[in-house]
Amino acid sequence: MTSPEILRHTQATGDFTRMLESVPYARFIGLHCDRFGDDLIFRLPPKDQNLGNPILPAIHGGVIGGFMEVSAAIYLMMSQDTFRMPKIVDFSLDYLRAGLDRETFAECHLTRQGNRVANVMITAWQKSRSKPIATARAHFLLED
Repeated sequence: MTSPEILRHTQATGDFTRMLESVPYARFIGLHCDRFGDDLIFRLPPKDQNLGNPILPAIHGGVIGGFMEVSAAIYLMMSQDTFRMPKIVDFSLDYLRAGLDRETFAECHLTRQGNRVANVMITAWQKSRSKPIATARAHFLLED
């Protein structure tokens, strides 16, 4: 299946499996995505290889950051109707709580989109959306 076919399949069915399988890092960390109406919720399941502190156990901070960055890029791809991965310009991340070894969720919001740059806000949480484990802001370069 070609890239445009994968995008059309994802948009038509709401099944993100093929799209996520085509992104190596998303596949590596076990990223999942579900659509609820117009909203996309990204999921990171518990996975031993994603742990940074096995004593707590807690997810590695780099995995949390990567999960949020890839989620924002895929969110932007879906909002732009393109299969081209946007180029990251800047990524600012605030860790708020330990990301324990449990299912983690992320939600993205497009805050501004110009002709060349898009800004996306990302929030990650575990048990309660009102208690985020991290928040981030990403700037992406849009290409024609």
